[in-house]
Amino acid sequence: MNSATVRNLLVRGMLAGLAAGVLALVIAYLLGEPSVDKAIAFEDAHSHEHEMEVVSRSLQSTAGLATGVLVYGVAFGGIAALAYCFALGRVGRFGPRATALLLSGCALLAVYVVPFLKYPANPPSVGEPDTISKRTSLYFLMMLLSVLLAVAATILGKRLAPSLGTWWATVVAVAAFAVVIGLAYQFLPVINEVPKDFPATLLWRFRLSALAIQLSLWTGFGLLFGELAERLLNPKPATATSGRVVPAAH
Repeated sequence: MNSATVRNLLVRGMLAGLAAGVLALVIAYLLGEPSVDKAIAFEDAHSHEHEMEVVSRSLQSTAGLATGVLVYGVAFGGIAALAYCFALGRVGRFGPRATALLLSGCALLAVYVVPFLKYPANPPSVGEPDTISKRTSLYFLMMLLSVLLAVAATILGKRLAPSLGTWWATVVAVAAFAVVIGLAYQFLPVINEVPKDFPATLLWRFRLSALAIQLSLWTGFGLLFGELAERLLNPKPATATSGRVVPAAH
């Protein structure tokens, strides 16, 4: 893959990330923000200290939310496109579309779902201010461990494939990944700072909305970027009006 192709895929990845970010923004606004508002109302009702807002809640839930989600979408789209350039043709005999979906699904699992199951997202009023640094460090440690183990499992599966076959090599690699992640879940500290009187339904809805946002982001990116990559890497020949096939320009 030459530098021009990598550059074109990078641009397409960032555009696909932006489009997927728009979809995730809609999900975040419709599903996530109502839960955040209720959590803030719970916090205000149980707090004796009232701090002046530096940024208004209306600005946070509109322009602030849009900026954060869209910038994140563009950034992760570019990173995912570079990972795609490395993975294409190295993880199996998959075409551009299938590789994009496979990469998106694996990234969703390793980057978000695995850390989420150990340290799930919490709404405002959940969590002690003094432990923010600790909770953030543990979350990113879990994320880094998950990504590194996913890469290691991929390498293990490729090395076992000649002797075990693709199916059993994949089974062994996935099983090894699950076992080590399970050990990490067991030995890393447990954090449970949910107030006793915090509504369980509200907590559940917030976490589901957080998961839905990431699912829409990665799925949307995989579908859109896969289509853009397919058109770039496997262009269809143009057909002239006379019915004569004209080779596509490269």
